[in-house]
Amino acid sequence: MSGSQLWVDVDDYFTSHLSPDDEALRAALRDSETAGLPPIAVTAAQGKLLQLLALAQGARHVLEIGTLGGYSTIWLGRALPEDGRLITLEYNAKHADVAVRNISRAGLERIVEVRVGPALESLPKLADENPAPFDLVFVDADKANNRHYVEWALKLTRAGSLIILDNVVREGRVADARSTEPDVVGTRAALELIASHPRLSGTAIQTVGLKGYDGFALARVQD
Repeated sequence: MSGSQLWVDVDDYFTSHLSPDDEALRAALRDSETAGLPPIAVTAAQGKLLQLLALAQGARHVLEIGTLGGYSTIWLGRALPEDGRLITLEYNAKHADVAVRNISRAGLERIVEVRVGPALESLPKLADENPAPFDLVFVDADKANNRHYVEWALKLTRAGSLIILDNVVREGRVADARSTEPDVVGTRAALELIASHPRLSGTAIQTVGLKGYDGFALARVQD
């Protein structure tokens, strides 16, 4: 058995026992595929991890940068209380339309707000609203701007908040200091910011599974 097939088999086993889906989650993936969205949503196991992190935080306010079809949004939204709030930012209007339908089907339309447009334009507008600090920020958007997203996450959070940065391994390319590829440069800049910023303490973890070789970074905002 190849290594990659073994990763998939183990992921399937874990998911079937620990992260079973339901019709709303299945429909979100199905409708995203039908609409032609790229198949880059988090896996069920990753979605469950996001949900557990939000629950462990006692999160009431969550910010997601990069909605896609709303699959990860549903996992996060289900961790929030009835009076919680999740704001998710999506660049592509078509993706946002799919996400809104998926979120509504999951019964989360009162908790989740989808905002459309470039995140680096939406984030200053959000800051101008002086929202309650976000307890958790999940960053899963264009990787070239990862550092900027982490900087904005710092402005919109509080001591004790979590910042999660997805897809940081870049198939191992993140270790190449000579790379000029925007996704690598942006991801390295974000990781170096986490490493050097006095208000952040973080780590990064490599993963394997249904989506192949990848990983994520996790940072806690300090006092």
